[in-house]
Amino acid sequence: METLIQQIINGLVLGSMYALVALGYTMVYGIINLINFAHGEILMVGAMVSWTLVTLLADSGIPGWLLMVIGLAAAIIVCATLNFAVEKIAYRPLRNAPRLAPLITAMGMSLLLQVLAMIIWKPNPKPFPLLLPTTPFDLGGPVITVTQCLILGLTVAILAALMYLVNYTRLGRAMRATAENPRVAGLMGVKPDFIISTTFVIGAALAAVAGLMWAANYGTVQHTMGFMPGLKAFTAAVLGGIGNLAGAVVGGVLLGLIEAIGAGYLGDLTGGVLGSHYADIFAFIALILVLTLRPSGLLGERVADRA
Repeated sequence: METLIQQIINGLVLGSMYALVALGYTMVYGIINLINFAHGEILMVGAMVSWTLVTLLADSGIPGWLLMVIGLAAAIIVCATLNFAVEKIAYRPLRNAPRLAPLITAMGMSLLLQVLAMIIWKPNPKPFPLLLPTTPFDLGGPVITVTQCLILGLTVAILAALMYLVNYTRLGRAMRATAENPRVAGLMGVKPDFIISTTFVIGAALAAVAGLMWAANYGTVQHTMGFMPGLKAFTAAVLGGIGNLAGAVVGGVLLGLIEAIGAGYLGDLTGGVLGSHYADIFAFIALILVLTLRPSGLLGERVADRA
C-alpha cells in the first residue's frame, strides 16, 4: 500500500509538470488551431537559462529560494521573448496557409532550437544545483520533497489564475472571441495579432516554469530534455481535450499517474518486467483507448472547423 501511495505522489508531481506544458499547447491550439511542436524546446530553454543564472550566482551567498526566483524570472523573460519571435517570424506568415505548412514549420523550429541550444550550452548533461531543502517530509512511509510540494502548489495556482484570466477578464474575452472567429473579433475592436502573440507569451511563461521545476526535480539539464516532456504534454492535452484548460490539467495529471503507477507499482508486482523502461507504453496505451472511445478527449467537445 505504501508503494502505491508513493507512486501516486510521484504521478501527481510528474503530471503537474506535464499539465503546465499542456496548458501552453492547448491555449495556442484553442486560438489558432496550431500544434506548436517547438513548445517542448521552450521548456528546455527555460531550464538552460535558469541553470546558467543559478550556476553563475551559486557562490554569491544568495539563498537558494531567491536564486530559484531569480532563475525563474530570467527564464520567463527569455522564453516569452523567444516564443513571441517564433510566432511572429515562423507562424504568422503561414496563418492562412494549408495546415500542413505551419505543422512542418513547428517541427523544423523544434529541431532548430535544439541545435542552437546544443551550440550555446554544449551537448553534455549538466547537474542542476540543489536550491531547496532536500530532506523529504515523511507521510508515514511515503515521502514528498519541498520541490515536489512547490510543483503541486504552482500547478494549482497557475490553473486558477488562467481560468480567472480566460473567463473573467477583458483579455480573456478577447482571447475567446479570437478563438471563435478572428475576423469577426477584429470587427469588434479586438486585435487578433496582439491576442495571438499574448497567448504565445503566456504559454512560454508556463513552459519556463515547467522547465525550472523539471530541472530542480530531476537535477539535470541538457539540450534534448524538452523533447519527451513536450511529446507527453501534447499527449496530455489531447487526452484531456485539446483547447480545454481544465482538460489539459486533467490529462496531464492522469498521464502522470498512469506512468508512475504503471512503471513503479506494476513494475514491483511483475518483478521488474514492466518497469520504468516501459513507462511510455502505459501512457500511450491510455491515449489510444481514450481517443478510440472518445475522440474529442475526456473534457473536449466536438466542434466544427472554423471557416
